[in-house]
Amino acid sequence: MDLFMNYDEILCRRIQEVKPSGIRRFFDILEEMKDAISLGVGEPDFVTPWHIRDAGIYSLEKGFTKYTSNAGLLQLRREIAAYLNRRFDLQYDYAHQIVVTVGGSEGIDLTLRCLLNPGDEVIIPTPSFVCYGPLTEMAGGVPKYLELKVENKFRLTPEELRAAITPNTKVLVLPFPCNPTGGTMDRQDLEAIAQVLEGTDIMVLSDEIYAELTYGQRHVSPANLTSLKDRTVVVNGFSKSHAMTGWRMGYVCGPEPVIQQMLKLHQFGIMSAPTTSQYAAVEAMRNGDPDIEHMREEYDRRRRYLVENLNRIGLSCFEPKGAFYVFPDIRSTGLSSEEFCERFLMEEKVAVIPGNAFGPGGEGFVRACYAASMKDIAESIARMDNFLTNLRRKQGRGEG
Repeated sequence: MDLFMNYDEILCRRIQEVKPSGIRRFFDILEEMKDAISLGVGEPDFVTPWHIRDAGIYSLEKGFTKYTSNAGLLQLRREIAAYLNRRFDLQYDYAHQIVVTVGGSEGIDLTLRCLLNPGDEVIIPTPSFVCYGPLTEMAGGVPKYLELKVENKFRLTPEELRAAITPNTKVLVLPFPCNPTGGTMDRQDLEAIAQVLEGTDIMVLSDEIYAELTYGQRHVSPANLTSLKDRTVVVNGFSKSHAMTGWRMGYVCGPEPVIQQMLKLHQFGIMSAPTTSQYAAVEAMRNGDPDIEHMREEYDRRRRYLVENLNRIGLSCFEPKGAFYVFPDIRSTGLSSEEFCERFLMEEKVAVIPGNAFGPGGEGFVRACYAASMKDIAESIARMDNFLTNLRRKQGRGEG
């Protein structure tokens, strides 16, 4: 390394000032452990269904290895439009209002970079997925975190939103169904939000990656409301609904003037999403609905088991209505979220994620992912029960 290069001065300050994800540290510790159980990683434990993998393999065998159009395969965009109409009553023009992206994360990045000017504010309800704030900062915007409350079932209320809006507000992120809380917003909730936004130029970034994973209710998109559709960019993908995390397939839908600018940025930065993944995604859209139902039923069984048993062993747990996480309240233990997770990992060899990693409002909670086998989930509950029993005994003796 050249000792005369001052990298602190050379590197972009905006990027340097962004803090790395608070989640990775626990996975680094976990890698060194044998017999450890992880309820930390937020990805399905299912393998991508065979018929989807087979479509990807077939495309390679046929030599379909060239770039696609920048916006994505025409047949894939057609299938995405048909899927959104079939599953969520959303209507988008496949030719002008849909771009296929490298995962939902690229869709979030494109949305923020195409909407924000320096100093524009983005309202980010938290606890929520860790990327919204850093991507806002990297796009020159200012994240404004809005702390959601467990008493409101981690929903965004119109009163909270009204208080957070300033003359500089440009974008509202709606991360529902929510990682890590499992919170959802129903039509009535969204109508109340729409009334607050009426008469403003505030855009909505609706991250709907967990839209298929709702329990006892159907997902409603802000774009289902006439009053919100023209100000909403929908980000979705295949990772959670079709167990395709490693294929890196997502898409964005929205008003044509916005989507066309996003296409331009995608064109220069990415060119096109991976071709093999796009052919697999066509099959997922055409014939993947039964896979979704099967996975959702299994997640629902695990969800009910976890919520019931966490409450039984003394950790108050709000019932999540979406995604595949539970977010138990650990304040009764007297430990911080990080202390709880570190001690639970070291003493019982189970990884869960501290709630404070997901922004303001997360302290005092931990996230456990139920995209794991029932065997691992049951064993994790037994180990957590043991951990809590030992903790109470030590605290009773004043050991803390």
